[in-house]
Amino acid sequence: MDYRFLLANERTFLAYVRTALALQIAGLGVLQFLTHGHSVVRYSLGLVLVLAGSALGLAGYRRFRANERAIRAGVDIGGSGSATLLAGAVVLVPLLAAVVLTALATL
Repeated sequence: MDYRFLLANERTFLAYVRTALALQIAGLGVLQFLTHGHSVVRYSLGLVLVLAGSALGLAGYRRFRANERAIRAGVDIGGSGSATLLAGAVVLVPLLAAVVLTALATL
């Protein structure tokens, strides 16, 4: 067994953890510091970011464990669906929040 693969898998897991923490902290920052505007938008955006970060952290751990088992068994590593979750959270949530905030500002 080549330990470089295990170490690369661990680095990938740590990247998932960093990204998950960044999403969670961004969500908590929105909840705590975004005091102007409508509270429904603030709570929705904050909670979605915190939940996306939590889901991404869990998905990263599951992928880490599955990849570790595959590496140790010497079989091919499968694909990951968590990249779709991350892309959706990073692209759609701020876009939706901007549209809602713009619509509410024109009222």
